[in-house]
Amino acid sequence: MAALFEHGLFAHVVVLITLFLFSPGFCVSPSSTRPNILIVFADDLGYGDLSCYGHPTSESPNIDKLAAEGLLFTQFYSANSVCSPSRAALLTARLPPRTGIWPGVFVPSSTGGLPHNETTIAALLKPLGYATTIIGKWHLGVGKNQTYLPTNYGFDSYYGIPYSHDMCPCLKCFYPGDACWDKCDTGYTNCPLYRNNTLFEQPVDLTTLSKRYSIEARNFIARNAKSGTPFFLYYSTQHTHHPQFASKDFRNTTWRGTFGDSLAELDWEVGQILEELKLQNLEENTFVFFTSDNGPSLVREVRGGNAGPLKCGKGTTYEGGHRVPAFAYWPGTIRPGKTMELAGTLDLLPTIANLVDAKLPNVTLDGFDIGPLLFQRAKSPRDTFFYFYSSASPKYGLYAIRYKQYKAHYYTQGSGTSGSKNHDKDCRPTDNPTAHDLPLLFNLDEDPSESYNLSNDPKYAAILTRINNIKKEFEAGLVWAESEVHKGHSQDVEPCCKPGCTPFPTCCTCT
Repeated sequence: MAALFEHGLFAHVVVLITLFLFSPGFCVSPSSTRPNILIVFADDLGYGDLSCYGHPTSESPNIDKLAAEGLLFTQFYSANSVCSPSRAALLTARLPPRTGIWPGVFVPSSTGGLPHNETTIAALLKPLGYATTIIGKWHLGVGKNQTYLPTNYGFDSYYGIPYSHDMCPCLKCFYPGDACWDKCDTGYTNCPLYRNNTLFEQPVDLTTLSKRYSIEARNFIARNAKSGTPFFLYYSTQHTHHPQFASKDFRNTTWRGTFGDSLAELDWEVGQILEELKLQNLEENTFVFFTSDNGPSLVREVRGGNAGPLKCGKGTTYEGGHRVPAFAYWPGTIRPGKTMELAGTLDLLPTIANLVDAKLPNVTLDGFDIGPLLFQRAKSPRDTFFYFYSSASPKYGLYAIRYKQYKAHYYTQGSGTSGSKNHDKDCRPTDNPTAHDLPLLFNLDEDPSESYNLSNDPKYAAILTRINNIKKEFEAGLVWAESEVHKGHSQDVEPCCKPGCTPFPTCCTCT
């Protein structure tokens, strides 16, 4: 200390500031080191399903911790309102028409999958020395000889079911053997569980699945913490997609019935991952993002999700189909709070790329780097969002556009996944594609339920003109890739642990 005073007060202050800036608890900038990346992707979890978004009987203390101690988004969007296109968009930052993941979703017999020339977040991170894994649902194809499984897209390893667990016969969903409440596809093989490209269990035991997913996640985190390897964990849980399921510890434990039990187990999974990060002293070096692939499956009624104040749900281009819960969590780097800025799953890849100094793929991206929003609470670089229907096609193209707080519907259509008995007739599958020459216009900041059409009011004419120009410019540069979903179907690509067995598909059973 005596030496400090010899240099005078100015030198003393300089030294103190230097010691502060480079002390272990101070983050100079989010990109000063390469952090671990963790994305938790829930399935069919609606905007109104969590207690932190207002549900009165949902119990999710671990997810609420992310909300309270992280940045909660009120206007965050999934790129599509059904599984396959929304997942492709999250991983590639590209809208479904560009990647060919349209119309709808892959089924077990689909011969197509995510094109191999698409760059995923995992493929972006792997050259930088990251360990990469996906645990849970993939839903971007299986294909002949497992050519479309995750290990072909930059993931070092994979553990999970490659599609929705309703795309197989439903055996039991709740411990010790309760039947599943909702119908499942009985024409396909039993639900397969893969490790990398090897099918090792068929049918999968849903009552133990969450525990096994969590063990895989914890082991992956611990292993890389020990080796000092940065990691990307894409935790793509099966919860809360129908048929809901839960283990013994969560069955009949909530106020909200089967959906509540499923949500409680999802919350436990999140808690297990957060506990391991803390145990390995990685919380302050891990960027965690939690969100959902699309809105709730309202056709399941009381056993389905909830869209809160939003209109309709899964399958539609109304707000309930696309707007989802989301939190960014990074203690010491992301300040707790809430943002009403516009963002979406498309923005994760560019944000992560900038965070770790990765080179972006040389293709058209539909996402933005929202780092300044996350770390400095700056304005979002995104002021538009494009809505494509769940069964998108070039025939109809773009259904709706959001520009700032305004949303214009050029087409509207209901969906079977939003329910044939929905109280709102616009949500029902009987509501066929309807063109609106004068688009329906809503102010989402004042009317998130899309109840009051403003398009006939002359004072909004300039806004409609602006949105029309955005639409023309966007569609002029949009090239629809060949549909991978329409490539075809074959029994030969259905996962079966006993290839060539009879009688197919019931013979595909192994434990």
